Amino acid sequence: MINEAVTQEQIEAVFDGIEPVFSVYGPPAAAAMGVVTLAFSTDPVARWMYQNPSEYLTHFPEFIRAFAGRSFEKGSAYLAPDAAGAALWLRPEVEPDEDLLIGLFWSSTSERVQRDLFPMFEQMGAYHPKTPHWYLPMIGVDTHQQGRGIGASLMQHALANCDADGLPAYLESSNPRNISLYERFGFEVVGKIQVGDAPPLYPMLRQPQRAWDEDILKTKS
Repeated sequence: MINEAVTQEQIEAVFDGIEPVFSVYGPPAAAAMGVVTLAFSTDPVARWMYQNPSEYLTHFPEFIRAFAGRSFEKGSAYLAPDAAGAALWLRPEVEPDEDLLIGLFWSSTSERVQRDLFPMFEQMGAYHPKTPHWYLPMIGVDTHQQGRGIGASLMQHALANCDADGLPAYLESSNPRNISLYERFGFEVVGKIQVGDAPPLYPMLRQPQRAWDEDILKTKS
């Protein structure tokens, strides 16, 4: 969900205003979940899960809480100025709330979706690195705020932590159009997850880097 062409100056202008969110409750968390819900409203996998607009708006915030809510608890959810974008990272050894996810899938998705959804998440787990790593379940930018370097700033902000820790970063791209953008930040495709009628997911891994390459700073965010 990061797809605007930006300059290094735009990235730096947003970078200093990024704030961590330390609780799943309160206005900052609500703002982060709101902008991610908005950003994922055209995501292939999200809308396969919840095709009806009303169901999507009702249940996707619950999905965010289950899938990435622990990023708020651990202070690794990052909110851009004016709530224009958010990146929900899980620190090493922190995982999504599996029990909450399973309960949500049973109660909010159709049998047709469930048939492929559960195997898809099993494959997602199989692709996760077995060694400590940072995991990015979700990143999103308000579609009306693109072109300001928000997505690139959010990505660069957290990847600096990964590099400082000397740890890899991992994500699944749910939109094939974003693969080339993640690659510019050093991610590499390590597989493809395709189950039944579900849209494909692309697991991507980034090894820690010592310094930012100029091409990354000038990339699309």
